[in-house]
Amino acid sequence: MDEYYEANKRRWNELVAIHAKSEEYDLEGFLAGKTSLHQVELDALGIVSGKSLLHLQCHFGLDTISWSRLGAKATGVDFSEKAIEFARELAQRVGADTRFICSNIYDLPKVHQSEYDIVFTSFGVLCWLADIKSWGQIIAHYLKPGGTFFIADSHPFFWIFDIDHPSELKIKYSYWYSDEPLSYDADGTYVDTDIKLTNTRGYEWAHTVSDVLNALIQAGLLITEVKEFPNLPWKPVQFAERNQDGEWHIEGDLLPLCWSVKATKPLTS
Repeated sequence: MDEYYEANKRRWNELVAIHAKSEEYDLEGFLAGKTSLHQVELDALGIVSGKSLLHLQCHFGLDTISWSRLGAKATGVDFSEKAIEFARELAQRVGADTRFICSNIYDLPKVHQSEYDIVFTSFGVLCWLADIKSWGQIIAHYLKPGGTFFIADSHPFFWIFDIDHPSELKIKYSYWYSDEPLSYDADGTYVDTDIKLTNTRGYEWAHTVSDVLNALIQAGLLITEVKEFPNLPWKPVQFAERNQDGEWHIEGDLLPLCWSVKATKPLTS
């Protein structure tokens, strides 16, 4: 696994500067006060003022800082040294009292001891995790009794398709988890850029709906809400269209593109 994670980390270290310059991340708007959070996240967690919040796989921390701006005592975690360095710089520039920790989330208990009212993660995070069961245990470890976990992400079912096909959905990948990751070489990223990556190798893992839910259940959490949506905040395929809310969907809304899970840690074990 070290080989896979080190390759992914090299790639994400290089992506920090590229993503920071992209229109999709809209750093200029963020620095001017715009939130990076999506409505599905804001609706799920509601008022966070005064609550402690741990954001796992935070990239360079826009969402983490956005929660701080809403009054949360937020801490962001990411395995990319470049991302955490930039996140700290951004927090200082906007005057946010946001803490950032550089760590692989599986190693986080070795370097950070605390409990949180909220553990949060979202969009594009699950595919980088080899061990979803341990992920659930990490979440439970950091939640206070009565605390809330929330994730929103692209729907696992949608990722069986060839998203690069110009006009239709064709099955390309397995829905099921495999110990052996999907490996690929890609010199681009999901933002619109002409910059070519030098760290092209990446590794990803598929996790089914049941994988994710069972990881949380087996860690002792109570699932309180599962939602599925026919839209995403970004364009998932070339033939997707914007809906009236400004998000992207496929004509007819026949497929789930996004889902969310909310869970709580029992007050007593």
